[in-house]
Amino acid sequence: MKAILKSILSVTLPAILLFGCEDTVEVNVPEVAPRLVIEASINVPKRGLPQPQQIRLTTSAPYYAGGVPAASGAEVRITDSQGNTYTFAEDENTGIYYNSRLIPEPEQDYTLDIVYQGEHYTATETMKTVVQIEDILQSSGGGFSGEDYDIKAYFTDPADEDNYYLFEFVPDIDLIPTLQVFEDEFIQGNRIFAYYTDEDLKQGDRITIRVYGVTQRFYNFMSILLDQNSGQGNPFQTQPATVRGNCKNITDEDNFPFGYFRLSEVHEVVYTIE
Repeated sequence: MKAILKSILSVTLPAILLFGCEDTVEVNVPEVAPRLVIEASINVPKRGLPQPQQIRLTTSAPYYAGGVPAASGAEVRITDSQGNTYTFAEDENTGIYYNSRLIPEPEQDYTLDIVYQGEHYTATETMKTVVQIEDILQSSGGGFSGEDYDIKAYFTDPADEDNYYLFEFVPDIDLIPTLQVFEDEFIQGNRIFAYYTDEDLKQGDRITIRVYGVTQRFYNFMSILLDQNSGQGNPFQTQPATVRGNCKNITDEDNFPFGYFRLSEVHEVVYTIE
């Protein structure tokens, strides 16, 4: 009986001590003044007519805020290199601003100007064209399980010119879109592919694949962001630095915004897994 009692105590006593020593730890998350966040991706389809262009403005918020505040009431416009100005009108108080007249021309410079709460933000970028996706090839046997679907989107890089690409893979199931960037330093003039796989993909799922032409500066910006994101989960990694886009605050340079102003031609293909 003593042996049995001793065995029971050896199991229950640590558990009692473990639960009896619980304590609530409150983590103080530092709060900083909100900054303007600029989502200004102007896209022109390689085929078909463009939709009205939109620019979304929000402000940064504390981690536990539970939402992203809209930056309503801003003045938003884009000016081309010929001096033509395109004003964006806000949709009610959503922080989303639209213009249906802007159709950027290849290799032309465009300047974004935003006036929000008395401060002037601006950025200048070049409109870039893109090649088309030529083929989509599917195979199985990928991933860690050896049973995942592999999707390869082939395209041919133009010879004798420097090109930078942004690929976007958007499945129609509940998965976060995947972004990839490429440069043609070592693939000049060759036929190459962007690669995508996910263990949750199954037969019949649809994937929207888009390729955008981008500038070298945007390529560098996205490369840093994607590298930082891929390092998440390592408890010993260096704290990620704030990555600045091409937008700046000319009223108060210390109150810089987040985000990027980009103009791209885009080619889109919708592929169904067989």
